[in-house]
Amino acid sequence: MTLSVHTFVYDEHDRSRLLDAPEDGSDMAGTEICRTTLWGSDAARTLGARFLPELATGDLYVEPEDVVDFLAECELLHRNAATLAGGDDARRDYVVARLANITRAALRARAVGGGVLVW
Repeated sequence: MTLSVHTFVYDEHDRSRLLDAPEDGSDMAGTEICRTTLWGSDAARTLGARFLPELATGDLYVEPEDVVDFLAECELLHRNAATLAGGDDARRDYVVARLANITRAALRARAVGGGVLVW
């Protein structure tokens, strides 16, 4: 299975609604194993990540009021992609690509006043 990242908004009844995913495949956030081996890894936690490690135990919902902090976490992890990849260049490229997708969804969320779902 694959982890996906989406932007969501709340409707007038406070129900969340996913916005259409980009058609270019940029909704990919990693494979299912990335929940624990990447986003929920000790390396991510040691770097100070607090949102993405939640994927180790379930889906991640970043509420609209937390999107700015989530974007800062994405930037932190991007700057430390080599650490997350354990020094493997190919894996670093994978981490950077998945973080780019997650960041795009978060930027879209910020622009529309929505949140981010990684599932």
